[in-house]
Amino acid sequence: MRPFFKTWLTICLLMPLAAHATNREQRLPNVNGYTPKSHVSAATSKNKHSVKRPVLLSKANSSLVPPMATKQSSDVLSRAVNVLGTPYRWGGSSPSKGFDCSGLVKYAFNDVAAVDLPRTSNAMAAGHGLKVERKDLKPGDLIFFKLKSRKVNHVAIYLGNDRFIHAPRRGKSVTIDTLKKPYWESHYVVAKRVLPKESTPLRVAQR
Repeated sequence: MRPFFKTWLTICLLMPLAAHATNREQRLPNVNGYTPKSHVSAATSKNKHSVKRPVLLSKANSSLVPPMATKQSSDVLSRAVNVLGTPYRWGGSSPSKGFDCSGLVKYAFNDVAAVDLPRTSNAMAAGHGLKVERKDLKPGDLIFFKLKSRKVNHVAIYLGNDRFIHAPRRGKSVTIDTLKKPYWESHYVVAKRVLPKESTPLRVAQR
C-alpha cells in the first residue's frame, strides 16, 4: 500500500472518533444535571422570596402616615395606605381581588407576627385587643362601627388626627375618612388596640 494512501485512510478513520470524543466532553456538564445559568437563576429566585422587602411609599402617600406612629403601626399604616383606591369587593383581602373592610385590616396587619385577627369585623371587636377610649386613640388602633345593624359590622384603621382608612362599601374604593363627619361619629361604637406594646430600650445612666 502506498504511503500517501495509507496516511489518508488513517485520517478518515480517526476523524469520527475525535469528533465523538469532543461532543462527549461538551455534554459532560449536563450529565450531572448541572447548568450554571439555571443554578444561578434558582438561587436568585429563592433569595427573592426569602428576603423581606420594606414597604415603600410614594411621596404623596408618605405624608399620610403620621410621624408619631411607632415602627409597628407605621408598617401597618404603610401597607394600608399603599392600597388606597383599590375597589371594594365583599370577601376580598388582596390588592388584586379588592378589599372589604375586614379584609383590608387583615392585609394591613399581615406582617405583624404577634397579631392574628379573625376574618370579620364583629369577631375582631368581640375578642381581640384592649379597649381604647376615643380620646386616647393612636395610629394603628382599630375602630368599629354599626352601620344599619344592631351589631358591629364595619372596621377601620385609625391614622391619627381623627382620620381613618377603610374599605367603605360596594361601589367605593379604599379611602381615608374622618370621625368628625356626623355620619361616622353617630355610628362609632368602640376602638381596640391590637398591636403589642413595643419595648423601650434601656438607657445606661452616665456618671
